[in-house]
Amino acid sequence: MYRWHRRERGFTLAELVMVAALLAILAGMAMPVAKFTVKRRKEMELRLALRQMRTAIDEYKRLSDQGMIPIKLGSEGYPPDLETLAEGVELVGQEIKRKFLRKLPMDPMTREEEWGLKSYQDDLDSTSWGGENVWDVYSLSESIGLDGTEYKDW
Repeated sequence: MYRWHRRERGFTLAELVMVAALLAILAGMAMPVAKFTVKRRKEMELRLALRQMRTAIDEYKRLSDQGMIPIKLGSEGYPPDLETLAEGVELVGQEIKRKFLRKLPMDPMTREEEWGLKSYQDDLDSTSWGGENVWDVYSLSESIGLDGTEYKDW
């Protein structure tokens, strides 16, 4: 007489299907959290880049108001473009070049080094840059942030 006393090793098909279904449910729950985390990180990078550029613009304006930077007529003492902040300007009476940014930051939303610009002479709700100077910067992204506002309004 032959008896079936030894146990078969391995998993049944039902056990494998249940484990696969459980893993799929857990992965489905983790995806929205991962997307939310990536978007929040990009928003923090955008805030940092905007803060750095706006601080550089303010520092340029402060030095031009003090007479340390030559002012072009009609510029109101603001930089002519963003590249000037990274390239630097020579201070009056000194042979040193003052740089306000190490380099232009990349817009994390559009992944380009292109930014929307506003000049001092532009209307506040204007979407085109007059070209006289750089008074403010904003993102060119049309996306909406986690707080419900468009990135271009930050």
